[in-house]
Amino acid sequence: MDNDIFIIAGEPSGDLHGANLVRNLKIINPKLRFFGFGGEKMLSSGVKLYFNLSELAVVGFIEVLKNLNVFKKLFNDILEEINKIKPKAIILIDYPGFNLRLAKTIKEKYPQVLVIYYISPQVWAWDSKRIAVIEKVVDKMLVIFKFEEELYKKYHVPVDFIGHPLLDSVKITKTKEEFLDEYNLKSSKKTICLLPGSRENEVKFNLEIMLNSIKIFSKEIKDYQFIILKPDNLKMPLYQEIMDKCGIGISVIENDTYNGIAASDFCLVASGTATLEKAIIKKPMFVIYKVKLLTWIIAKLLIKLKFISLVNIVAGRKIVPEFLQFRAKPDIISQEMVKFLNHPSEIDKMILDLSIVNESLGSSGASANAAQIIDTFLYN
Repeated sequence: MDNDIFIIAGEPSGDLHGANLVRNLKIINPKLRFFGFGGEKMLSSGVKLYFNLSELAVVGFIEVLKNLNVFKKLFNDILEEINKIKPKAIILIDYPGFNLRLAKTIKEKYPQVLVIYYISPQVWAWDSKRIAVIEKVVDKMLVIFKFEEELYKKYHVPVDFIGHPLLDSVKITKTKEEFLDEYNLKSSKKTICLLPGSRENEVKFNLEIMLNSIKIFSKEIKDYQFIILKPDNLKMPLYQEIMDKCGIGISVIENDTYNGIAASDFCLVASGTATLEKAIIKKPMFVIYKVKLLTWIIAKLLIKLKFISLVNIVAGRKIVPEFLQFRAKPDIISQEMVKFLNHPSEIDKMILDLSIVNESLGSSGASANAAQIIDTFLYN
């Protein structure tokens, strides 16, 4: 149907961006109807969900293989729904392993359906051969980094740079004092927040490392308090089990991430989009990330980049330390935390570097920009 749009997001960040995009598209064209696969945020924005795909948010090659049969069924279910609905377009949000294969199949089976890719796969990190696939199967690419636009133009892919949607999503609604008071935290102490990831597997690998790091750190420096900022898609028992294992209990604060970051003095964060959130809020951080050994070995063979965190990738140099896999050890991390937090000049330098990264993300209004481009593309 001419006003029906199918939209797919495969993880929490995509669910957020998809929801904001849908709201903006509805403002421009209230007749649009949205169907697809995503999470609670897309559901609340008015998307009719056939499956809550955020439940399948996994990280790593081995984890994907374990869920292969589920992904195959999901893939076929999507094609079946597209055949029923016959939408004017399908909007794919990141999630390249699944979405690129889907785009290719859609173009083969339903060439009349327009394929729009919102938030590019990280072809610059993985395999540039994917650009050749994108050129054949994607009708419009919308990117959130300026360097991505330049890359796609070299390959003659129809592309627009819209700015980064996090600039619209990251909102601070409480003062530091209000946040500390609400969660019974002491204003006399500095605060370190832990963000071990938005996927269950990430939390299982990273939270234990972070907790043991602050356990060692707090023996040397006493004037800090610690919190965990938990996304609403993960359950509290996951965190409690790991805290019990480490013999340490700290406050777990749910669904108040941006205020928690803003109220903190320093963050330990898993790699990913979360590092850009800290850049926008200009909060000093260390990046910690560990996966299963086989996943790490495969990734090292495939990934072409010097860095894993988006802040360093966007900056083109190391501005935040990365403690990855074999360096993700509590004794190393705690020692570096002591050094860093005892040197105010280093903290100031990192904040300045993060401000530069923030400026490079473009202006606010990415979701509105994307909606306008999509509407024009579809109907003009």
